[in-house]
Amino acid sequence: MTDTTSDTPANPAADRARASELSAAGRFLKATELDTRMLGMVGALLIIWIGLHVISSLRLGVNPLDFDSRTFLTPRNLWNLSVQTSAVAIMASGMVLVIVMRNIDLSVGSAEGLIGMVMGFAQVHFLVRMVGLELGNPWIWVLALAIGLALGLLIGAFQGFVIAYLEVPAFIVTLGGLLVWRGAAWWVTSGQTVAPLDATFQLMGGGPAGSIGARWSWVVGIVACLAVVFALFNGRVQRKRFRFPLRPIWAETLLGAVTCAVIMGAVWLANSYPWPVGIVNRYAAANNITVPEGGLFIAHGIAIPVLMAVAVGLIMTFITKRTRFGRYVFAIGGNPEAANLAGINTRWITMKVFMIMGVLATIAAAISSARQNSSTNALGTLDELLVIAAAVIGGTSLAGGSGTVLGAMLGALLMQSLQSGMVLLGVDSPLQSIVVGAVLVIAVWLDTIYRKRV
Repeated sequence: MTDTTSDTPANPAADRARASELSAAGRFLKATELDTRMLGMVGALLIIWIGLHVISSLRLGVNPLDFDSRTFLTPRNLWNLSVQTSAVAIMASGMVLVIVMRNIDLSVGSAEGLIGMVMGFAQVHFLVRMVGLELGNPWIWVLALAIGLALGLLIGAFQGFVIAYLEVPAFIVTLGGLLVWRGAAWWVTSGQTVAPLDATFQLMGGGPAGSIGARWSWVVGIVACLAVVFALFNGRVQRKRFRFPLRPIWAETLLGAVTCAVIMGAVWLANSYPWPVGIVNRYAAANNITVPEGGLFIAHGIAIPVLMAVAVGLIMTFITKRTRFGRYVFAIGGNPEAANLAGINTRWITMKVFMIMGVLATIAAAISSARQNSSTNALGTLDELLVIAAAVIGGTSLAGGSGTVLGAMLGALLMQSLQSGMVLLGVDSPLQSIVVGAVLVIAVWLDTIYRKRV
């Protein structure tokens, strides 16, 4: 196949003519290559945050600009919001692949509950009482997590096999899985809550011990900014190599500066949330630290579950954009018949997508159960709704063929922001469900409109 792009001579006059026809906003978007849907989602998220902050301030009778500790836009609330979003965001990154292939997975919440219960049972009963490991053994959390990963992989492989090879619709298979895995979770311990979990395992849930502190948070932020600069530089080198159009220097500088500012702002926010006074005093007494008169400030820093979610997001983004498997997934979603005729093993790809979903459900189960320090039968209840809504709100089309991991994770943050804000405002649980359901319907409606215009 001849690459006509590299052979076509540049025409500066034509480029200037086309650029003059665009508005200032259009020229800006063309130069920066920003996704308008992503910008719209970020704008919607900011509007929701500001609206919830103003409403919570007025409800408490305080000035919104004072940023009272009980309002929405505070380090404490936003830090907790990031931890609460982690599990849903991780599963949403896998749901993107499922929906892109024109499938659906209604069982992720129930699978999360079953896997969380099995991992809890392994830590409290199986590995200690049956295998004979002592409490606190460093292998307990490793083996429990390995058991959970194996179970998640098995659940995903089973559902994927039935869908791909037995040709049972994904809706029916995963709807059955929703009921089966939830019932199996109850069966494991006859409905009893399993607690407490291994101390090391609990670190995956966040909290003062499950955070990396101020110093390491700044290190992570600086490394992330250097990675952004390298990615922009390497992308420009690759574009020159293959003679692709280059972004203006000012556009790449702006993108790098804004991204690094967001990263360092998030680190500053995480470091602005201190440990509770009681925990600080116990820590000071145990380490012979004198507490000053005004109190001792120890920052939480970035929570471990947030780092896990970011790592999963980067890996899933790499898989979708830089691997043959990712290209096959989008090709199958765009046109299954053509992909099959092109020689793509659509059945095996489908099965692997559901296996990935099972692994991600395990990671989410580990975070959720560790955060609660227990495995309960309520774990993961209705998470399938939040995960699907996050993917759709993030721009994943139910018609298949399009979607981004970043968009899904932002969608998870938006959905969790709504829930967290409604809890802060004291909204009743039934009304919360109504709002979440309405947001999902509106998101699908907007996606339909967008696709018609495109």
